[in-house]
Amino acid sequence: MTTYSLPPLPYAFDALEPYISSEIMELHHDKHHQAYVDGANRAIEMLKDARAKDDFSNLAALERQLAFNVSGHILHSIFWRNLSPDGGGPPGGGIAIAIERDFGGFTVFEKQLRQTAATIMGSGWAALVWDPVSRRLGTTQIYDHQSNVTQAGVPILVVDAWEHAYYLQYKTRKTDYFAALSNLWDWEDVERRFLRAQELDLELEDVAFVEVAANIASQAPPPGS
Repeated sequence: MTTYSLPPLPYAFDALEPYISSEIMELHHDKHHQAYVDGANRAIEMLKDARAKDDFSNLAALERQLAFNVSGHILHSIFWRNLSPDGGGPPGGGIAIAIERDFGGFTVFEKQLRQTAATIMGSGWAALVWDPVSRRLGTTQIYDHQSNVTQAGVPILVVDAWEHAYYLQYKTRKTDYFAALSNLWDWEDVERRFLRAQELDLELEDVAFVEVAANIASQAPPPGS
């Protein structure tokens, strides 16, 4: 049986100041993230109990509870690793080439990602994802932690747009918070996730056609490089 656990932060609570305060980091990690871990483990126990009793009358609610909490746990775990006190600036390597190819440049990508986060209705996340079907990068809105997801997309960089991620410091100025994150992105972490995501093959080559710009495609790293 799976048991989820809260990973420690890879840096001190105050390491991301002044962009994210120590108070927010402590509450966000130790309270909010821990709550999703606990919720996921409770849902698993309840599903185990339902199987033991052969009673699946509450299965739909349990599936929703599991999806909400596990997704919240996974997205937060990626988010912490996407950030670094030594981060920020534009990326290099294969992810930089792919961003140029798929968005037309880093500035355009940043604008699209921030707008994706700013226009979420209610609570949720924005994400840079790798689509193993089209073999391209894209952005997506994730309502709550799990709804409105484009299936097959693998998140490699995520933006927490829930109010608890910024309100104590930025109040209603959430777009300032999204801009501040640009000073913290750990592009080495994103690059590693990008390279691993490219190894995923769903064997669906015939379900999408992607026009390739020759001058960019010739520079793009091959999958798994």
